[in-house]
Amino acid sequence: MQEARYPLTLYCLLLALVFAVPARAQGNDGLINRIEALQAGYPVSVLESRLYAKEALTRFYEARGYTLAWEDPSNRRELLEAIRAVAGDGLNPRDYHYDTLAALALKDLNDSAEELQTDLDLVLSDAFLLLASHLHHGKVNPTTIHAEWTANRQQREMQSVLSEALASGTVYTTLQDLKPRSAAYHQLVQRRKALGELISADWPAIVSGPSIRPGDTDNRIPDIRRRLALLGDLSGDSPEASNHQHYDDALATAIPLFQARHGLEPDGIVGRDTLTALNLLPLERIYRLDANLERWRWLPESLGETYVVVNIAGFELVLVESGEQVHRQRVIVGRPYRQTPVFSDRIRYLVFNPTWTVPRKLMIEDQLPIIRSDPEYLERLGFKVFRGWGANQSEVDPAEIDWTELSKNNFPYQLIQQPGPQNALGQVKFMFPNQYDIYLHDTPAQSLFSRLERTLSSGCIRLERPFELAERLLANTNGWNKKRIEQTLATAEPATVVLSEPVPVYLQYWTTWIDPAGVLQFRNDVYDRDRRLLQALRADSEGGQSLTPRADNRPTARTD
Repeated sequence: MQEARYPLTLYCLLLALVFAVPARAQGNDGLINRIEALQAGYPVSVLESRLYAKEALTRFYEARGYTLAWEDPSNRRELLEAIRAVAGDGLNPRDYHYDTLAALALKDLNDSAEELQTDLDLVLSDAFLLLASHLHHGKVNPTTIHAEWTANRQQREMQSVLSEALASGTVYTTLQDLKPRSAAYHQLVQRRKALGELISADWPAIVSGPSIRPGDTDNRIPDIRRRLALLGDLSGDSPEASNHQHYDDALATAIPLFQARHGLEPDGIVGRDTLTALNLLPLERIYRLDANLERWRWLPESLGETYVVVNIAGFELVLVESGEQVHRQRVIVGRPYRQTPVFSDRIRYLVFNPTWTVPRKLMIEDQLPIIRSDPEYLERLGFKVFRGWGANQSEVDPAEIDWTELSKNNFPYQLIQQPGPQNALGQVKFMFPNQYDIYLHDTPAQSLFSRLERTLSSGCIRLERPFELAERLLANTNGWNKKRIEQTLATAEPATVVLSEPVPVYLQYWTTWIDPAGVLQFRNDVYDRDRRLLQALRADSEGGQSLTPRADNRPTARTD
């Protein structure tokens, strides 16, 4: 009896193993084989096109029992039309198997070999899933600045989106609806189209030379006049006037407008920077738009009813309420070597009369050299010096410290600036705790806001008119108004106020955008981020990159 148990036990074990192995799916064998190869991690190419949407393709075909999905030629036609159209959004149709599909998708495949039908079905599905992902999330992963080819970021179940689009026969409109809904995005698309019409225009470089002022006569003025007319800054110019070499009243109006929308001093003087902006090629302008269209695709579908946007490259903050810009002001952002990062969060509380605990890096790199050269610096600006941290912290008389002996590896102190008019954070800071230790704050250095390029901080965002923003953000927090803010400031004691409802804040980097007046704005790429983003955006699916022309040879500094 004892010997008979082993064969029975072995039989049961084998039976369990058989039922533990999933049965091979029923359906189109070609689909099953290719999906299994994808799941196993093999690179799968069909019709000379590699399949990329591994997980989404698997879920899509599993859900439909491994049957063909694109038998309706109208669905294939709509997909091809949608792929062709994304060139207007700054995306490359070839990334979505356009060449392969253009040759096959519109043909009658009823009499074609089953293998061809299967392969085409897979390519069509892969194209839709990739394009849907790129329109909805962006092609480039903002955290790595690499092109995203998996189509597996799960903000939306794209395989479900594909199933619904095929069932309803709405492939084209479904893909269109995945684009950012913001009017600002679609306005940029329209301006991109208009700039595309200028690519074939004669665009000779306007040569450098002495600055041109109102009333001057210069042989470069006809080219300047034609350039401004093409870009829409000068209207109503007669053919006769276009050849005049005199800086007249029409130019005196058009040139400051052009300068202002390029972030230049609108003084009407055509100097080096204005000539550089005038010489920017239509294609270079289109590249700028492409980079910023991609940045829009990184943002969530809805920014909220009330939110704050800081445009780092534009040195501006905007508060939006119910879709309307109700407040805007100038800001100061991080220096090129201490760049303000791009991210989103929520403003949760404000601190009036804040203290400033100097970050260790700033203590060593910025404060220590000043203290050594100016013994009265700490007292004059209201700093206290502490040894240790937390419960063991104790105040130290700065006069007892030999500051010449301190260094990066020997700095056992903390510097804390007390509330007051000289505090580096001013009298209020807006907190959205984040991994970068970035926040918005007041500043005593108000004169710096008169500068056009304001990359002057250590990373945080300084506000020109912080109390106007504070008053608006606290409008829905019980008991807080302008009078109470003034009373709190008068105490000179730190006070924390939690917002009744956190307000989303988006720190963005837009080098071109449409302003509320409908004017296309351009700004300098102060952190040199556009080029790297464009290289990633133009990277093909095999990992190659197409280089983008640029006006200078500065090295890439940082990603978005």
